[in-house]
Amino acid sequence: MTNAFMVSGLTKNYKDFALDHVSFTVPRGSIVGLIGENGAGKSTTINAALGLIQKEDGVVSILGREELDGDVKEQIGVVFDGSNYPEILSPKKLNQVMKNIYRTWDEQTYFNLLRRFSLPAHKQIKQFSRGMKMKLAISVAFSHHSRLLILDEATSGLDPVVRDDILDMLLDFVQDKEHSILVSSHITSDLEKIADDIVFIHEGKVVFEKPKEELTERYGIIKCGGAQFDALDQSEAIAYRKTGHEWQVLVSDREKMQKKYPNALVLPATIDEIMLLYVKGEQ
Repeated sequence: MTNAFMVSGLTKNYKDFALDHVSFTVPRGSIVGLIGENGAGKSTTINAALGLIQKEDGVVSILGREELDGDVKEQIGVVFDGSNYPEILSPKKLNQVMKNIYRTWDEQTYFNLLRRFSLPAHKQIKQFSRGMKMKLAISVAFSHHSRLLILDEATSGLDPVVRDDILDMLLDFVQDKEHSILVSSHITSDLEKIADDIVFIHEGKVVFEKPKEELTERYGIIKCGGAQFDALDQSEAIAYRKTGHEWQVLVSDREKMQKKYPNALVLPATIDEIMLLYVKGEQ
């Protein structure tokens, strides 16, 4: 098994939205970041892959299996954006529930994580803040010896210190090359820190699936005035847009562009900037 997670041609149609033959992989031992603006199809992709909504076409393989049976579910840790568990329960009572769901449930790991995140074991979940609920869901995902984590906006609502702690946990999780993570997030700076690959979904379609280092180390943005923009070879531009009196041009090889246009300002591109130019720029 080289891929822990694979979707091929995943399709789901709604009245005002379509997930259009989405395909990408999460190689074993890697962290893949799923990005896109709100409504782009990130959560729909995850829900369809997990069988929570009915897909209309496509193939899904999780941990080498196309059927999501009990054995596979045991090995997946899932964290959704929002409340994950019955809010009348306390974390201590949730522990009893999880012991009956997962044969591999690790009670000691669970309570250690509750203490690490300063979560009160006897307080009802409905009294938790949004950030506390996310920390609880992450604690559960780490407590049944998952081989694959699927996280949908799992770091949203968390302060920067706790977010950084969780990102370190995710990096540690994949160190043995047997564990894998798919993480959907609009906080692209988190993905710049931990992701191996980035999958960008826009309007229900995959725009690109690329190594993160290619995006952060090679891509660039040329910032120039109108005369310089007119002198550029348009075929070398991925996307471009005008903001005020300045043109911004996204290119895939900034070093090459700097040599070709020595008088131009060619800057490294963040994942946020790349996504913005793809969405709002002309191509």
